[in-house]
Amino acid sequence: MILAEAGRRRTFAIVSHPDAGKTTLTEKLLLYGGAIDVAGSVKARNGGRSAVSDWAEIEQQRGISVSSTVLRFEHRGHVLNLLDTPGHRDFSEDTYRVLTAVDAVVMVLDAAKGVEERTLRLFEVCRSRGTPLLTFVNKCDRPAASSLGILDEIEKKLAIRPTPVTWPVGLGNTFHGVIDRRDGVFRRFRRTSRGATEALEERLDPSRLREEGPEGAAAADELDLLDAIGADHDQDAFLAGETAPVFFGSALWNFGIRLVLDALVDLAPSPRPSPDIAGRLRPLDAPFAGQVFKIQANLDPRHRDRLAFVRVNSGRFERGMQVSVPRTGRLFSTNYAHGLFGRDRETIEEAFPGDVVGLVNARDLRLGDTLYDTESVEFPPIPSFAPEHFAGVRAVDPSRYKQFRQGIATLEEEGVVQILSHRDNGAHVPVLAAVGPMQYDVALHRMAQEFGAPVELTPLPYSLARQTDPEGATALRGFRRVEVLARSDGMLLALFPDVYCMKQVKKDRPDVTLEPVFSV
Repeated sequence: MILAEAGRRRTFAIVSHPDAGKTTLTEKLLLYGGAIDVAGSVKARNGGRSAVSDWAEIEQQRGISVSSTVLRFEHRGHVLNLLDTPGHRDFSEDTYRVLTAVDAVVMVLDAAKGVEERTLRLFEVCRSRGTPLLTFVNKCDRPAASSLGILDEIEKKLAIRPTPVTWPVGLGNTFHGVIDRRDGVFRRFRRTSRGATEALEERLDPSRLREEGPEGAAAADELDLLDAIGADHDQDAFLAGETAPVFFGSALWNFGIRLVLDALVDLAPSPRPSPDIAGRLRPLDAPFAGQVFKIQANLDPRHRDRLAFVRVNSGRFERGMQVSVPRTGRLFSTNYAHGLFGRDRETIEEAFPGDVVGLVNARDLRLGDTLYDTESVEFPPIPSFAPEHFAGVRAVDPSRYKQFRQGIATLEEEGVVQILSHRDNGAHVPVLAAVGPMQYDVALHRMAQEFGAPVELTPLPYSLARQTDPEGATALRGFRRVEVLARSDGMLLALFPDVYCMKQVKKDRPDVTLEPVFSV
């Protein structure tokens, strides 16, 4: 039963450069999967509905995703676990944590901009993890580069062979629809009001293609070229990370969305055995084991709750089971287990490999924790990224110091920011360390709105962090413009204003330990 249920799961993330249309595609996949009746928008108009995946107030205000979201729904007898991720590079850590919990990735490209800097970075993460990649070329209804040019750019910049499954007929104002290269059917689309409901779709025989004017004739010639060079989907090569099936469309107007959704069922892999900390593969039908890849506080602000997102790696999860946590050596009760759909959730009785379970009020759990039932196992920890921005933080209102400490601790547990402290005066003068400055915006907003403890930040003159040890910390005290701070997990970070300062220190004291903090 466990293997059969795992075979029905598709757990995937959607990633992109900011503004390529990631959240819009997420919303439309939910629409075509029957999970919602009317699609919202990233920036909802007055009276309109916001996107389900962007539930936080700051996300709705700014029209960007700042935190990952889990959305579970069914399609064609399969359970789809969709993990929406932040697109902005400032939230790289959150995106990376999500990518440790998925079996496939849908990468969204802007048809006009192609492979952008953030896209390349995310692809490197996927490649390092061996995660199969589907590509959706979005915004084909707007002025765009040539379709063949997009394929060429994918191959050159990502060093992966694109294999178009669908092909556009026209681009920009002349975009008529797409051809499914597997059966040759030409799907001509018509818009619906604001793209809130499924697009009207007319299926035409491929012989009608040249009746679509110069765009149809050009598409027919391009299809002949693709056939000649053998740019066809190869499932084994796709699963090996050698090729990327490509789909064209417009998420805003729902063009080509159903084909992407069906491809996730037909092409994306089901869960595979996960390596433990020693590199041994954990069989899917071994007793239950999972890993915490995300912590989220105040998902329900009325109850001030704390939710741990657990990816099931093996076995059958049953609500109420007592599981072990290797980090603490304690048992943890799973009485309050939920299935997740953005901000909404409901009690879940069981889950299988590939599923994501939300454990409520899991105050003893931390990011990266392994949970197991009867057969001991521990999965590799989830690394943190090297911070590049540093700022001292203090409460504006000293009478709210208790709320201030609670808020700072919560943000650290969630991984919103890293919290550093001076070794001499402890946690009384905390320092917020972030990959990007937008993390500070989220921290400031949440401290004021969720914890009622507005804070002020004082930027510090550092931009580079290296891991050191107690001996190195002592040796570095004699250097100007260098400071050593301690992370809550005990890691010592030496902070430098720039790479030149760090190189000078290494030249003067080659014996001092200065190791890079994890980066991809």
